[in-house]
Amino acid sequence: MSRTRTRTRAGPATDRRARRAERRVHADYTGGVYGSMLAASVVLGAGSLGSFPRTELVLLLLLTGVVFWIAHVHAQLFGARLAQRTLDRRVVLHVCRDEWPIVKAALPPAAAVAFSPLLGLDVRGALWLALAVAVAEQVGWSVAAAHRTGASRRLMAATASVNLLLGLLIISFKFVLKH
Repeated sequence: MSRTRTRTRAGPATDRRARRAERRVHADYTGGVYGSMLAASVVLGAGSLGSFPRTELVLLLLLTGVVFWIAHVHAQLFGARLAQRTLDRRVVLHVCRDEWPIVKAALPPAAAVAFSPLLGLDVRGALWLALAVAVAEQVGWSVAAAHRTGASRRLMAATASVNLLLGLLIISFKFVLKH
């Protein structure tokens, strides 16, 4: 039995919009939550930056996000290979797109650091701002994921609380390590 693709009268643009909407419905927010926690950890570990601390932190956030994205893509593709699925261009692009939220999660904390001078923040203030943004983003990704799945308000509050607790745990490490 062969499948034929039927097009609506609206044409290819409508088809693309429908595919994008379908991807949004099935979106996996795990990478966003993970990437936000990764960004918070990078900020936490960035206590001793060199002579250009803001630039170095922005680059560290972005490059760490990209490296972890590549690692996740590789792991997914290797796992697919072990499951004996053929790896074609479509599969590779699908995995790259699915794991992209890891990189996207590095952008808001990096932007917070980049724009912190406009807020009159010194480097220490920029670190705290980036950490707060990363934790807020982590909570946001988790709530978005719960909302997307149709979770109840109670479950959305629970996932927000757990992710906030994890973020506060990361922040407590900053106090303990006295950065």
